[in-house]
Amino acid sequence: MSHTTHALNKDQLNQLQESLYFLHVEELKSLAHQLHLSEKGKKLELIQRIITFIETGKKIECAQFPRVSCAPRGMQVTLKPDARMLKGNYKNDLATRLFFKKLIGSHFHFTAFGIDWLNEQWMQGKPPTYQDFADMWQSEYERRLKNPAAAKTEWAYINFVQNLAEKHPELGREMVHAAWHVEREKHKTRILSLLHSFLPVPQH
Repeated sequence: MSHTTHALNKDQLNQLQESLYFLHVEELKSLAHQLHLSEKGKKLELIQRIITFIETGKKIECAQFPRVSCAPRGMQVTLKPDARMLKGNYKNDLATRLFFKKLIGSHFHFTAFGIDWLNEQWMQGKPPTYQDFADMWQSEYERRLKNPAAAKTEWAYINFVQNLAEKHPELGREMVHAAWHVEREKHKTRILSLLHSFLPVPQH
């Protein structure tokens, strides 16, 4: 059975994007599969791919990092200040964390702003050294101590819990979890409603 798709207006697109943040990565991959889109990439890439397709009909391919930013197959990890941090070689593991604690201090921990910066450098074809990363991390850490950064929009769970805690500080963990489950289901329903004409009709 076929049906005609319809374009979403700006408000509907904004609603769709907001609701997509409430999906898990595997759910976004499933949605991309149903839309015949690539299932590769992280959460934001999947969301942007879905939104772009619904808005324009264009299928975005996965972002390709320049070869200079990628480690050759089989390359061993070298944890030295002047060694390059390469995609496919750098790891968020215990050894790397302990190494950065030596470079930066015991306050170091893996952060989203660090990973975002690293991906930006890779995409620009400018893989940084471990010392470059350490310098950036410490500078950004100090800046955020003075001016804390707001939670990212895509951190739907964190934003939801923080907002709920401000309005209802008396709620316990179980009630917060239950409220989150209800909120997620609400957004999943809204996504299906907005995309009903784009998704294949279930076979009975």
